Amino acid sequence: MKMEHVEQTLERIAREAQAAPGGLLAFDGDGTLWSGDVGDDLFMAVTGRDAVRDEARPRMERVAASHGLELEGSNSTLARRLFTAFQAGRIAEHDICEMATWLFAGWGVEELRAFARGVVESHGVAERVHPEVRRVVDWAREQDIPCYVVSASPLAVVEAAARVVGIPSEHVIASTPQSSGGTVLPDIIAPIPYGPGKVTCLRARTERPLYAAFGDNVFDLELLTESRVPVAVRPKPRLLERADRLPPLVQLHPVTAR
Repeated sequence: MKMEHVEQTLERIAREAQAAPGGLLAFDGDGTLWSGDVGDDLFMAVTGRDAVRDEARPRMERVAASHGLELEGSNSTLARRLFTAFQAGRIAEHDICEMATWLFAGWGVEELRAFARGVVESHGVAERVHPEVRRVVDWAREQDIPCYVVSASPLAVVEAAARVVGIPSEHVIASTPQSSGGTVLPDIIAPIPYGPGKVTCLRARTERPLYAAFGDNVFDLELLTESRVPVAVRPKPRLLERADRLPPLVQLHPVTAR
């Protein structure tokens, strides 16, 4: 896969914008816009405070039972047991992304947003933004090209992290819990933006031309394929293994923070 400096990428995007006005850029969040995983940050914060509420318990127990896991312990202990099973390869990543979202059942929607903002601040997400991708976002803002985040992490924490990068909440597409009367329910709005769901969810929001997409992992491949300029950002091994399936894919040259 060819390595490309950010200014070269911007030149190619500019040509696409000139050819087809009115388009946008789409970014995966975790590992692409910033290092680490804000969904994991949120999960560890809520379980670390033993703040998983009883409303999430029945669904957690169903998931645990379906994978042969023990049901004993507090709500947060059970949640961590499920996460450990995911890390061991016993639970699919798609399912754990859903769980990280409905895990906040019983929380107020605004209460969750405030908690997520605190996690983003306390975990230093602003310092974790990749400089080369920040340059792309800043350039797009100067060119009046909208930037969207398409992430499988929970909506509340992705909104908070995207705000740090300068991307507004209305341009955030992420795993979203069902809610009623301002309270989170133990269910999600399907599909979540994971794998092919990234394209489905983005296209449900807008049909504008997708000039470029940026991702770091194999489950960003469909989103990258949808774009005219597919760009890998500090790619994980699984994406590198599949890169030959998307010949136009280039790797953005990393920039060291000053």
